[in-house]
Amino acid sequence: MEQQRLGNHKVEEACEMYCRAANMFKMAKNWSAAGNAFCKAARIHMQLQNKHDCATSFIDAGNAFKKSDPNEAIKCLNAAIDIYTDMGRFTIAAKHHISIAEIYESELVDIEKAIAHYEQAADYYKGEESNSSANKCLLKVGGYCAQLEQYQKAIEIYEQVGANTMDNPLLKYSAKEYFFKASLCHFIVDELNAKIAIEKYEEMFPAFSDSRECKLLKKLLEAHEEQNSEAFTEAVKEFDSISRLDQWHTTLLLRIKKTIQGEEGDLK
Repeated sequence: MEQQRLGNHKVEEACEMYCRAANMFKMAKNWSAAGNAFCKAARIHMQLQNKHDCATSFIDAGNAFKKSDPNEAIKCLNAAIDIYTDMGRFTIAAKHHISIAEIYESELVDIEKAIAHYEQAADYYKGEESNSSANKCLLKVGGYCAQLEQYQKAIEIYEQVGANTMDNPLLKYSAKEYFFKASLCHFIVDELNAKIAIEKYEEMFPAFSDSRECKLLKKLLEAHEEQNSEAFTEAVKEFDSISRLDQWHTTLLLRIKKTIQGEEGDLK
């Protein structure tokens, strides 16, 4: 027994030394060496059954590797997620799924994988009743799905988040934006679908009827029916002069405009 206690003490000392070394490597901005040292500390914590410390070391390793090796960073963060889900710490696991999604977005530019991690984070947040955090992740997914022309999935997300927010006094003004985005996705798929959807959103959320977004959509529908690309562009310009349209909206509006007699122009 005494021998085992001494053995454990030596292993703990080794773990401390790896952590100290890792922090020194961090100070020297040697990120790969820091990541490797934190990984070694994590494995020793696992050996000692210190789950929480093991996960923390994997997160430290992941944060170091983010600066030198994104794929290694993802491996470490996934190792930490496995431990946190095993411990029932789903909110922390969700947070680290978002970190992985961000690496896929900015470093590895793999949007499909980013979507998968945002969706997993949203599921964990929903399970923990953190609906606001879940909605943020879902909106990321919706934005990317529309860009990837997965319009039906984007519509479902925007409708779901819109319905979740329209009854909340603090968030209801955001609902019109989500119904606007869903309408644009509908419009690209089918003009009639868009008409029906807009009527449904007006019924669900009467404040949508009076919004500038809804008025723009009706002008666009009219211009589209008349195959009038000039009226379409004019309506967009008028809206944009008061409420700036971002890259996402501009991309979708251009896709809609191109369905007017194969129009290939811009929105200028």
